Amino acid sequence: MLRLPTFEVVQPTALEAALEALAEPDAVAVAGGTDLLPNLKHRLAYPRRLVSLARVEGLARAPEVEADGTLVLRAGATLARVAADRRVRTIAPSLAEAAGRVASPLIRNMATIGGNVNLDTRCRYVNQTAFWRSAIGGCLKSEGQVCHVVPKGRNCVAALSSDTVPVLLSLDARLVQRAAGGRRREIDVASYFHADGTAHLLREPGEITWEIRIPPAVQPRRTAYVKWSVRGSIDFPLVSVALRADLEEDRDDAPVVGWRVVAGVLGSKPRVVKVPPAATGAPLADPAVAEAVAEAVHRQCKPLENVPYEAAYRRKLARVLVRRAVARLGGRDTAR
Repeated sequence: MLRLPTFEVVQPTALEAALEALAEPDAVAVAGGTDLLPNLKHRLAYPRRLVSLARVEGLARAPEVEADGTLVLRAGATLARVAADRRVRTIAPSLAEAAGRVASPLIRNMATIGGNVNLDTRCRYVNQTAFWRSAIGGCLKSEGQVCHVVPKGRNCVAALSSDTVPVLLSLDARLVQRAAGGRRREIDVASYFHADGTAHLLREPGEITWEIRIPPAVQPRRTAYVKWSVRGSIDFPLVSVALRADLEEDRDDAPVVGWRVVAGVLGSKPRVVKVPPAATGAPLADPAVAEAVAEAVHRQCKPLENVPYEAAYRRKLARVLVRRAVARLGGRDTAR
């Protein structure tokens, strides 16, 4: 049995009190705890204080739609609530799909959307017990000086395994960050992540994610999220891709005028795939469109051996999953 280290727990109910507590040295925020607590058991961090956000007033409020059509998600809303919410399923169905496929029902009832956005990076050489890590001398992310995935690399390549982040990026979402003293800033999801597994979040000290804002669509679109893991539940994704196809008109046979494709689990930040012109100008049901998008993902996304399962297989599978997803968006058979 892995035991937790010793720490103090505070449970403020007011946002400002929580932010003041987080401003103290060695304080860490905890919401659902489904990622943080296992990491503490593995001795990947030694915080002196955990600041629980579970009772902070307003942080877990239900999703809302503003007058201009902006979908607003409070960071403390559970993944189960996000997945089931009618407004989310209508405005951002790919986000509802991603949230509803995280881990298991028990975890989704605890884990929050804000926690999934701020998920720590993972690596097969890091997310082990401290005893296991000591046998290889640690790594750049834990106690060592070398990356066992890319031995000559200078940066940690631990993977961001969040299901919701690629989707939020594909939907041009923005994060509202709060800190003590009334500080507030808004940042787009694409700018929140950095390609370094040891410090992949551009989060300022003492800051928490307060809400997630998804702007309304400016034209008709279809969205999808695909993932693969060895087991159908519990496991983190080993392949994940979020897709958004912008259409000329709100018809199934309307031509595609633009794409937003984002791949996850490659490194410490999502990768935005550059989709070629061949994937536009025709309806989603055209097999050439699915093939063009799938080939773009395969060509530009090169997984590393940073998570379980062979990188070459994961790369090939990404192409297959994307081809099938585009075919489904176009109403075609997905057997191939």
